[in-house]
Amino acid sequence: METNASGTVAGIDIGGARKGCHLVILRGREIDCVGKSSNPGDLYQQCLRHNVAAVGIDSPCRWSLDGAGRLAEKELSRERIFCFSTPTQERALASTSGFYGWMFSGERVFQTFAPSYPLLTEKLYLGGRVTFETFPHAITCSLLGKEVASAKLKRVQRRKLLEDAGIDTRSLTSIDAVDAALCALTAQLLLRGKTRAYGDGPGGYIFVPDADIWEIRSLL
Repeated sequence: METNASGTVAGIDIGGARKGCHLVILRGREIDCVGKSSNPGDLYQQCLRHNVAAVGIDSPCRWSLDGAGRLAEKELSRERIFCFSTPTQERALASTSGFYGWMFSGERVFQTFAPSYPLLTEKLYLGGRVTFETFPHAITCSLLGKEVASAKLKRVQRRKLLEDAGIDTRSLTSIDAVDAALCALTAQLLLRGKTRAYGDGPGGYIFVPDADIWEIRSLL
């Protein structure tokens, strides 16, 4: 398996036009960059400048094909891990609520990164630059157990997970930055073959850690 020699990865927490997207670039266990932008091109250029190998993105990488949700989401639900059910693109476009704005923002990020960071369409990382889908709640469930992971305690639990992995979180001043860092941590594990994939090629894969926090600490 080819890996990035510098071990430099990124995570992006997706928000709508007003909130923007939060970026964390991680080299080993060191945070190299914390940023925020509503312009996907800014995030892309930062990743190129830091020679990032893999980018974990907290957003659906594909729209539903039939409106019934994607296989990855169904598999997670069967394990009692809550996630949004992604609609078809047509349904999202027809919505007047504005709820799906963040999904369109995520779509633009994947599209902007595609020339240098194509979407990972296999269950295993085999080398080169890639983007992939992940999300903080599933990451937390994987590392803490779904019985322990709590949305009400996410600010405490997620920051502590990063700290237990040996990451200094003082530069992460919002939950959005913490979530981006969790996505970046999952990218580190992807490079090392320590992730598990839900889903399939047509609907897209969702990747989560496949290691406990103490093993992660020894890997970074």
